[in-house]
Amino acid sequence: MLEETGATYDTVVLDYGTTMIAPDYRAINPMMKVPAIVHLGQVVTETAAICAYLADAFPDAELAPLPQERARYYRWLFFAAGPLEAAITNRAMGMDPTPEQRRMAGYGDFDRAVGVISAAVAEHSYITGERFTAADVYLGSQLMWFTQFGLIPRTDAMMAYIGRLQNRPAHRRATALDDGKSAEDA
Repeated sequence: MLEETGATYDTVVLDYGTTMIAPDYRAINPMMKVPAIVHLGQVVTETAAICAYLADAFPDAELAPLPQERARYYRWLFFAAGPLEAAITNRAMGMDPTPEQRRMAGYGDFDRAVGVISAAVAEHSYITGERFTAADVYLGSQLMWFTQFGLIPRTDAMMAYIGRLQNRPAHRRATALDDGKSAEDA
């Protein structure tokens, strides 16, 4: 997302067993999770919130929704952060709701949640329509992760959507930066 904004930024790589649980980082994110950003003295955690915040903080990048895109933007940003993530996490941990429990689960069941998002990415080039937004950064990163590890089926529509996102110059730059940081840590 930071690459998409064009802003300059510093990256801090944290180790799960040491720096991520250290008091300095716990002051930023008491949940001891990444990512987190500090921008103009404000802390933002939760990836979907970070994407939405940065889209608003850097309007020249044109990643925030236009008025006519706002409903789809918020719908899919929050669907990805809530029901979709819960369905996939629960399935990965072996916890599928029974038919009686599906009414309590915000996603119903795994197949429904994955089917809904697969149909949504098939409708347009991007999740809000024909224009790339911060919602695509978030949803796309989730779909890339989940398909990479075989946690969701690789439908044609999903893989075409992922391919469009992976071809973006900012995605290629971010991947190269991440690969460089990983190589430095090895």
